[in-house]
Amino acid sequence: MIRAAFFVTQDDRLLGFHIKGHSGYDESGKDIICAFVSSAAYLSANTITDVIGIRAEVFDQDGEMFLRVDKKDADPCQTILKGLRLHLLGTEEQYPQYLKVTFTEV
Repeated sequence: MIRAAFFVTQDDRLLGFHIKGHSGYDESGKDIICAFVSSAAYLSANTITDVIGIRAEVFDQDGEMFLRVDKKDADPCQTILKGLRLHLLGTEEQYPQYLKVTFTEV
């Protein structure tokens, strides 16, 4: 199962995400759920760091991706992170046995 945790402040500002695991929907290279989540996460991370130019703490290795921005840099990232949240929640609704989305207050 893929586990996606969003880092959220008390005032509902998103600061990033931690996505880990493999869905198990299909074998490696054919798993549409893993591809879907990975593509959305990469698009979000690359847009935040390379397009908007926000300095973020980023980790990406072996089925795990982590991105976190400082509170002072959160505002320009909200549209992207909220889009990712909506995207993953919709996927979780369709495939609850393969993806779990949670929220961690920071």
